[in-house]
Amino acid sequence: MQDIGPWLVMAAPLALVVAAFWPGRKIGPRSLAQIAFAAALLALAIAIAAAASVAVEGPLISATWGALGAGLGIYLDAVSATMFVLVAFVGVIVLRYSRNYLDGDLGHGPFMRQMALTIACVMTFIIAGNLALMTAAWIATSVSLNRLLIFYGERTNARLAGRKKFIVSRLGDLCLIGAVLILFMEVGRFDYASLFAAADSWSGGAAPSPILAATLLIAGAALFKSAQFPLHGWILEVMETPTPVSALLHAGIINAGGFLVLRLADIMALSAPALHVLAIVGAISALFGSLVMLTQTSVKVSLAYSTIAQMGFMLLQCGLGAFAAALLHIVAHSLYKAHAFLSSGGVIDLLRASWSINPGGAPHPARFLLALAAILAIAAGVAWAYGASLQDKPGVFALGAILLMSLTLLIANAIDERANAYLIGRAAGAAVLVAIVYFALQRGAEALFASALPAPPALNQPIDLAITVLVIAAFAGVTWLQSQLGRANASPLGQALYVHLSQGLYVNTLANRFVLQWWPRSPSARRATARAQGEI
Repeated sequence: MQDIGPWLVMAAPLALVVAAFWPGRKIGPRSLAQIAFAAALLALAIAIAAAASVAVEGPLISATWGALGAGLGIYLDAVSATMFVLVAFVGVIVLRYSRNYLDGDLGHGPFMRQMALTIACVMTFIIAGNLALMTAAWIATSVSLNRLLIFYGERTNARLAGRKKFIVSRLGDLCLIGAVLILFMEVGRFDYASLFAAADSWSGGAAPSPILAATLLIAGAALFKSAQFPLHGWILEVMETPTPVSALLHAGIINAGGFLVLRLADIMALSAPALHVLAIVGAISALFGSLVMLTQTSVKVSLAYSTIAQMGFMLLQCGLGAFAAALLHIVAHSLYKAHAFLSSGGVIDLLRASWSINPGGAPHPARFLLALAAILAIAAGVAWAYGASLQDKPGVFALGAILLMSLTLLIANAIDERANAYLIGRAAGAAVLVAIVYFALQRGAEALFASALPAPPALNQPIDLAITVLVIAAFAGVTWLQSQLGRANASPLGQALYVHLSQGLYVNTLANRFVLQWWPRSPSARRATARAQGEI
């Protein structure tokens, strides 16, 4: 497959483009949906075959049709092959879901065309073999998504989401274009092979100053694309779009920022300032999203804040050099979030089925601290056994500790149940099992992507230690706050905090005012603006 494989890979997005522009205005929506679904199945089959070829024979890299390494070209290694299969799989699911979800809607046909085109753009972005094609697909994905966000154009929030997403995306586009131009001026070509060869030559010493500027611009592009604080508000309004769009956005498109960093990880690893920006902003976004998510009553808005937090975690891992862990995080989050959105209509029945009385109430603070200490000890012990201690792999350790903190309440409540040794042992055993599975998966991801991603660096700068420790401490505080929500709501201070958090600390409200004030508006839009601001 090495001879024809690279060009066969292009057939995957091409099949979806053909479905998007399938001729015939009189073709029925159901028939068009079947064509789009068949194209997605073909794309998935190609993606699986390509990933198998990469696993057996090595990367699929084609010569680029175009001058200076710009044009049509493929670069498929372990990283892009994994994302290729992931996006193709999610595409099959959302197109199959859309076939019935919008059945009878007047816009069913155009919706299926636009969904197929958007998925094709994402695939092209992933398999592109050079910076020029990747940038074009990056911009095309954003433009195509915007048309889906305003599918119900008569809805005020849908228009608002489209406007805010347009502004944030253009900022991200400018950052990426600037970074690409700098890299081209330094390397002299656009293709990845030349870029990565230059990165290897710079790794032994100091990289040129323009490269450091390029990495900061890449970090900015990734942050804008990933709905990070404080420019996250657009992702909260996308609930006005059909559910399949939310699933595709949260499970595929939102990952573009993270994939950009992973694709250019060899370059990003040369710049400590860029990695620190990713780590700091990602940590703030993860903390913000996790806190606000606890206060939301809308299922989909809660999922949106969850996405903000998860993308923050992923960029935090990239900032700490745990690139393989970040890719594993992307895959796990995408599969979970696609299922969560597509099944969000049944969440009430699920909660009713799983609800049970907690006779112990909120755990005693002293026992909670004891449980938290036990969790951190388990995380440290298992991480040390897998060679992923705080000193060796700070990014892997930090996320593992935060993941295990979700079991703190389980252990604390077991201790509260009259110190039942069986319950305590079962809870501690569950924590140990989760830790073993998590760190084993991280070890496997590092081995799988070792040829395509830099190895995670050991802790060698005080700022890296400070970021990691502060993140773990902050999420320990979030875990404690979650355990005390019932008591906190009984006090005026707790009630005030709950209200402010439920409104997202009003960051999105300020963004709405800015967009509604400065965006060009028609008379009907002005009436919607006045209504949104409470003037009428």
